[in-house]
Amino acid sequence: MNIEPNKAPSTRDVLRKIGDVDDEKEGLITSPLVKPEGMFGARHVLGIMGFLGFANVYAMRVNLSVAVVAMVNNSAISHVNKTSSDACPGTGMNSTDTDSQDGEFAWDENKQALILGCFFWGYIITNPIGGRLGELFGGKIVFGIGVLVTAVLTLLTPIIARTSVPLLIAARVLEGLGEGVTFPAMNALMARWVPPLERSKMSSLVYAGAQFGTVVSLPICGLLCQSTFLGGWPSVFYVFGVLGVLWFVVWTILIHSEPENHPRIRLDEKVYIQRSLQRTGSDKTPPIPIMSVLTSMPFWAIFVVHIAQNWGFYTLLTELPTYMKNILHFNLASSGFMSALPYLAMWLFSLASGQLADYLRSAGILSTTTTRKVFNSIGIYGPMVCIVLVGYAGCNKILTIVLLCIGVGLNGAIYSGYMNSHLDIAPNFAGTLMGLTNCAATVPGFLAPMAVGAMINGRDTVTQWKLVFWIAAIIYFIGNTFYIIFVSGEEQPWNNLPDSSRSSSELEGEARGQSAGQYQTFASPEEGTTSPPAKVPEIF
Repeated sequence: MNIEPNKAPSTRDVLRKIGDVDDEKEGLITSPLVKPEGMFGARHVLGIMGFLGFANVYAMRVNLSVAVVAMVNNSAISHVNKTSSDACPGTGMNSTDTDSQDGEFAWDENKQALILGCFFWGYIITNPIGGRLGELFGGKIVFGIGVLVTAVLTLLTPIIARTSVPLLIAARVLEGLGEGVTFPAMNALMARWVPPLERSKMSSLVYAGAQFGTVVSLPICGLLCQSTFLGGWPSVFYVFGVLGVLWFVVWTILIHSEPENHPRIRLDEKVYIQRSLQRTGSDKTPPIPIMSVLTSMPFWAIFVVHIAQNWGFYTLLTELPTYMKNILHFNLASSGFMSALPYLAMWLFSLASGQLADYLRSAGILSTTTTRKVFNSIGIYGPMVCIVLVGYAGCNKILTIVLLCIGVGLNGAIYSGYMNSHLDIAPNFAGTLMGLTNCAATVPGFLAPMAVGAMINGRDTVTQWKLVFWIAAIIYFIGNTFYIIFVSGEEQPWNNLPDSSRSSSELEGEARGQSAGQYQTFASPEEGTTSPPAKVPEIF
């Protein structure tokens, strides 16, 4: 084997040198799958940076939901039913009477809903192409640029808002264009970096950044709006915009699109990842089998449940601060903290459920298909029940907060449910599939706030909000029922590359057989007959 001077050998060169590659078939032979020694590697750096990336993304997405309460001059807007027996009374220090002065913009509920929802007009455009761009050009570049665009526009939001409403709408649309590539691009990255039996916990870690960003941003935004720092509400956009730019700098330095191109990854980790995924770093991106995708019921199961999930989630994400302030009469700072509690529960539960889901799969207790159905049902049916009960809790603040925390917390199980299904059924097209389903699931992003705005406009009553919650619950039920009937956790035939000799489901079965207490490390080669050596091969 010849290796060019001053050039790092590829993984295939290393495997060939240690006798783990068949030169005639150019495929990996059946020596035991080996898990690297130690707990932390390059793939975990990707997970942490992805987590922080989504934390930034969601902080910049939801900050306007809180800031708008301080930006709007409520005394200039007519409200009806404020003295109705169907409205909750304001009490003591939590009453909105203690809020700071009204803001500078006379935006009624419909205009606020338009401004909050227009973000998704841009978001829906770039979702379908974000995953494919990530597959073709690398998820690192696509994901990073998406966050950077959003961060820069967030920094400019105060100036734009004071200029004109149409310009603010245009800026929010452009932010949506930037963020639209993030989920599909990350799926494309994880398809190249995450071994099959680590998918649940890794996706839970990465995508839980969305909840962490919400948890952090909601209370901080409330405090910043009531402060005099950088003018009050404008500081919300300055702070999170700067954090987004700083994150982009670190992301550019640390992250690489594929293990093959990473200059600092350990050899044993690179071998483990590429053998688990049956990738060599030289695989070409195949064309999309579009007709096979469109006739695949597992794909449509993901498609439908993704829409249902986003309707309920965005109903709460964009409207919860308003509900807390106008119905339960928390002041702005309290509203931010109270609104964040459910997402704190979701973040923690998503991490725990990811660990449990991968354990159940690796131990052979549940199949991948059953795991996805069980955890997705917890994540959808649980919130469905709780959101209905919130409407009937009326003005009971403690009960409402408890129900919201339970419901939104259980929703974290979806990261071990349908959010992994794209990778399960077609890892070669995981980014593209996420782009397609997330594109459709973006529609609730602007329809849900518009529907809430139309139902609530000038009528902030318990009855009107009860209707909002019932609609979300019904959509939840339809979506998950369709999912559990038609979803599959197995790789679909149309995913396989033309020259692929083994499916990833076969490889996952091999991995599962070893993972129940039989994972080997490079530090313990004596446990396997043909395990790779403990030391780096002599070619280094």
